[in-house]
Amino acid sequence: MINNENFKSAFIAIVGRPNVGKSSILNRILGQKIAIVSSKPQTTRTRITGILTENDIQLVFIDTPGMHKPKNELGKYMVRSVTESVAGVDMCLLVTEAGKEITQTEENLIKKFTAQNIPAVLAINKIDTIKEKSVMLTQILSYSNKFDFDAVIPVSAQDGQGIEELKEELKKHALEGGHFFDDDTLTDQPERVLASEMIREKILRLCEKEIPHGTAVVIERMSQRDDKDLLDIEATIYCERESHKRIIIGKGGSMIKKINTYARQDMENFFGCKVNLQTWLKVKEGWRNREGILKNFGFDKKDF
Repeated sequence: MINNENFKSAFIAIVGRPNVGKSSILNRILGQKIAIVSSKPQTTRTRITGILTENDIQLVFIDTPGMHKPKNELGKYMVRSVTESVAGVDMCLLVTEAGKEITQTEENLIKKFTAQNIPAVLAINKIDTIKEKSVMLTQILSYSNKFDFDAVIPVSAQDGQGIEELKEELKKHALEGGHFFDDDTLTDQPERVLASEMIREKILRLCEKEIPHGTAVVIERMSQRDDKDLLDIEATIYCERESHKRIIIGKGGSMIKKINTYARQDMENFFGCKVNLQTWLKVKEGWRNREGILKNFGFDKKDF
């Protein structure tokens, strides 16, 4: 902790249903992509901590997986991580989608806020997709009747509408006690985790509906060359079926080439150097239900 009586900080859990834009909002607030984004639900598998420091205020964000009914051991881990994230934070940022009615997921999260006496801000995302803005008034009223939110902020992670207002509202919850991270820290995630997520994001985006969430990426080696401004990264992509492996490779290797190219570009932008990315593909059938494999992929057995 960086002690200074004038410094303030707040730990904020970002929660909500899958695919409402939690990671996109986090990336917008930080001005840098650290959480992967795709059009598919349940993209985020782990709690990604993003850190924003502006002058004397530091906001520490925990981006959680979308709440859903788990269908396998990996799903159980994801839901548990949301529950743990809500406990022990200074406040929660509930993200919902403009024009959508309250679901049981939001109801359950609001019950957690109430039971644990946690202050919360509601961010209504994707307002750029709503032509008739009056529909949001009904939505705001519905949520306000369920919980006494400190603020309700309509936003668009896509074009940035409302993000500054949201950021300023969240700063109001910072408490004195110093900063927990250096002021130039963006995330507490290891570089290997960030690199693996950049690759997985490209698989989700480029393969569209052909590939389910049965892929995992493990960084086998990551090293900086002494004589060059070059980072060598070797990664293994795991999938559950041979047919999925063929799709990821693509005709004549076209798909894996695209995945590597776009992932490498993200890595170079983030790490600030040239990247030599090498990937391999392996099949591990049913890995999402195999505790030993989940542990090797970074999901601790006690979490599922």
